[in-house]
Amino acid sequence: MGLLSEPNLRLKFRLLPALVGLLLILQLVVPYRGWLMLLVGLGGGWLISYGWARSLARGLRLVREMRFGWAQVGDRLEERFTVVNKSWLPALWVEVVDHTSMPGYQASRVTGVGSGSDNRWHTQGVCGQRGLFTLGPTSLRTSDPLGLYEVDLHYPDSATLMVMPPILPLPTIEVAPGGRAGEGRPRAGAPQRTVSAASIRDYLPGDSLSWIHWRTSAHHDSLYVRLFEGTPAGDWWIFLDLDERVQSGQGQASTEEHGVMLAASLADRCLRQGRAAGLVTHGKELVWLPPQGGDGQRWAILRALALVSPGAHPLAELLERARPRFGERTSLVIITPARDGDWIEALWSLRRRGAVPTVLLLDSLSFGATGDMSRVLAWLSDLGIAHYVITRDLLDRPEARPGQRGRWGWRVSPLGRAVPASRPRDLTWKVLS
Repeated sequence: MGLLSEPNLRLKFRLLPALVGLLLILQLVVPYRGWLMLLVGLGGGWLISYGWARSLARGLRLVREMRFGWAQVGDRLEERFTVVNKSWLPALWVEVVDHTSMPGYQASRVTGVGSGSDNRWHTQGVCGQRGLFTLGPTSLRTSDPLGLYEVDLHYPDSATLMVMPPILPLPTIEVAPGGRAGEGRPRAGAPQRTVSAASIRDYLPGDSLSWIHWRTSAHHDSLYVRLFEGTPAGDWWIFLDLDERVQSGQGQASTEEHGVMLAASLADRCLRQGRAAGLVTHGKELVWLPPQGGDGQRWAILRALALVSPGAHPLAELLERARPRFGERTSLVIITPARDGDWIEALWSLRRRGAVPTVLLLDSLSFGATGDMSRVLAWLSDLGIAHYVITRDLLDRPEARPGQRGRWGWRVSPLGRAVPASRPRDLTWKVLS
């Protein structure tokens, strides 16, 4: 049973005691059969209502249970409610009042329960917004059949539910590998001169002259440098721009939410590839998670992204703040809807230090904004920085629809029966506490 605060009985008709008292005085002073009948009727009804309400206050209990301590946007939330009546009198109506903080989810209900029995039902809803929410507290309201007394039972028990951003497939995005040409730690015992060149690329300012591939450079009349086998891929530093002045759209159809989903999906991809992923963003609060590997880092990034919100810190400020911490062998993933290009100089400063950036430019036009991205795209192309334009359509594909936790999948057997093809990942019920 859930923890119950002290039951509250409230008389809805405050004049009833005064009226009964008046009838009693009249009957004593001026005896009259009419006064007596009214006195017996009102007083008896009052007494019966009080006893009924008192019995329900002592006998009614609520048990509220939930599945899943966390979810992703689009997942299904399922709860189970049980109203138990241990009283010898029935509760003709019981209102269950839910005080859950999750937007769009409401488990309130009106029901009834007989004497010495219980009533159980399930509620379902869809987690439509990322964040940290509480399920509960819960209240019960009921009354006697005459409606003279209202009984309030409050259950302060609640549970937190973390709704993470969804992880989506991103097959069209390739992050530039970290480290300049020829960088990386050679295998133990193997000097660098034994490492063979796997491919080549254009020379960039700061590249070592010893890495220049002279034959290709002479053939193309331009400098090219070698990329070596065995060079470890750099860590991924994911920078998410949450400057509120450059965001567009509303709700899930906004650059803010698409940026969060991109960051979550790229971090998951990086970690699944055995690399280390980190997250840097500054909305209302600064998030600085240095690159690490493993499931612990995945949950740390998802939890951080579940709670972020836009603030007044531009991307250029964030990149400048990060510059002293970055060196070589680092992949930078910049996710931004900013079209002014003020941040490109700070990004190029990091590039000169050896970081290799990939820019995911959210197309604000597809989110309802006005403006032109051509200048920013031209600058990125001139500087040789890998970049992608991310439109709203990229994450609106059918295969990118989030929400699998708490859902059943069904198929039809050869005999025509419906059998489960997939089950929710957690079928255990947990009482709110």
